Formats: sequence, C-alpha cells, structure tokens
Amino acid sequence: MTNFYAVIEAGGTKFNCAIMDEQRNIIEDSRVATDDVETTLSNVVAFFMQQRQQGRDFKQLGLACFGPLDLDPQSEHFGSITETPKPGWQWTPIKNRLADALDCEVIIETDVNAAALAEYRWGASQGTDVSVYVTIGTGVGGGVVINGKPLHGLVHPEIGHMQVPNSHSVKCACPYHNSCVEGLASGSAIKTIWQQPAETLADDHQAWQVAAEALAQMCHNLLLTLSPQKIILGGGVMAKDGMLARVIELTETSLNRYLCSPQPLNKVIDRPALGGISGLYGALALLI
Repeated sequence: MTNFYAVIEAGGTKFNCAIMDEQRNIIEDSRVATDDVETTLSNVVAFFMQQRQQGRDFKQLGLACFGPLDLDPQSEHFGSITETPKPGWQWTPIKNRLADALDCEVIIETDVNAAALAEYRWGASQGTDVSVYVTIGTGVGGGVVINGKPLHGLVHPEIGHMQVPNSHSVKCACPYHNSCVEGLASGSAIKTIWQQPAETLADDHQAWQVAAEALAQMCHNLLLTLSPQKIILGGGVMAKDGMLARVIELTETSLNRYLCSPQPLNKVIDRPALGGISGLYGALALLI
C-alpha cells in the first residue's frame, strides 16, 4: 500500500503543492499563485481535496512556508506568518487554516530551514554536523541544520538580514536595514538599486560585484559563527555565470587565511544538489 503525503512549498509568489510518496516521487503537483490569503488558500485546499477524490488520501501535510513564522509551540500564534512584508499576509494562522480545512496534521517549518533539511537528508549536505542553506532569489533566506535538526531559537534564522559592509555606498533596498545582504544582493534589490532586472545587466556591471561582496561577507560571518561544513547557495542570483566562484574568492580574501579548514572553501561553499525541488523535498522531509 502506498502512503501519500501532502507537501507545500509556500513562497511569496507561488505555492508549489504536491502529493508525494515515501520514495520522493511527485505523484501530482500544482502551482498556485500567491494572491490574497482567501483566494490562495482556497485554491490550495481545492487541489488537495481533488487529490483525495482521486484516491490519494493523506493524513499529514508538510508545509515549508515563507516567513517570518512563529514556530514556538507554546505561543498563541504558533504556526502563523508574522510580520511579513507580503501585503495582506501578516499574522495569518496558516498552519491551523490548512489543518482545519483538510482535516490533517500540518507540520510547519520555514521554507529555507526545510530546504536545508532536504539537502542534509538527500543532497549536498549529507554527512554534515552543521550545514547552512541560503537561497538568493527575489529575497535572501537562510536555513540552518545542526545534528539533523533545523535550528530554532528566539525565532528562526534570518540570514538575509545580516548586516554587512557596503563599500560601494549604494543605497540598500531593504525597508528595515541600511546595509543587509537581502538589500544588496537579492534579485529584487538588484532591480531596485540599478533600475533594471538582474538578467538584463551586463556581466561586468557593478551590481554583480556589490552582490558578490555582500554574499562573501555573509559566508565569512557564517563560517566564523556556526562553523558549517557546508554552505549551500541557491536561487536565481546564484545562477549567474561565475557568481559562485566570485563569492568563494571574495570569502577567501575576507578570511585572509585565518580559518584553518580541513576542506578548501570550494568544497564548503557549494550549489544545491536538489536544485529547484529542494523546497518540496524539504516539506516531505518534515514528515518522513
């Protein structure tokens, strides 16, 4: 008998929904645009109800969700999206909404913590004690896995809002901070700062150096605080030719031979092995 699992990678632009099995096969999937709360969740619920009608019943749903999230089980807002910049989604009790509508257990985690867990279980971070996954796309989000468990604490990692030097004195695009990684290196920041989409910029445009320096400083700080054996850098900005190599080189320059690592940095700072499906795999990793 096949056990079916409902999984969602919930992002600011779309909800990737799927039914998967224990072998990580995607049985059926659907993309739902992230619109207003009611429209989005209604469409998500409709997809999963249709799957049940087709005989793909499930008892659990893994939810890898954009945030910030309240992940404190003792909090009255546990499982809610909190002060997100996504208009209309602030303080949405998304875990409870889906659990009630689908009559199933919902396990919630940040999208990047879940992706980090997937890379630890099945991807580039296998065998590590400490690993970090950072996606550099529309925004910058980071997840941390320590001894096989996603890191929680006061809230959860917000690596994208780490303050970093801004030697080029460009105006940071973050509405909260004046020199953070997301505000200098994300796809939306690049578009805001330079007034054109990242994919239209020339290879030698200053934007790439600004972004690479911010990401290298992020890696410098992560290496010296968490001592990860892997830092996985994914997302659309990292798809730029030469970006990964540039970040590694700038990180080495910043560290200035201080870190005596048994592994060269080009083995520590790496690409995701699971590519674009690490989010869905992460949602499944919450369940099996």
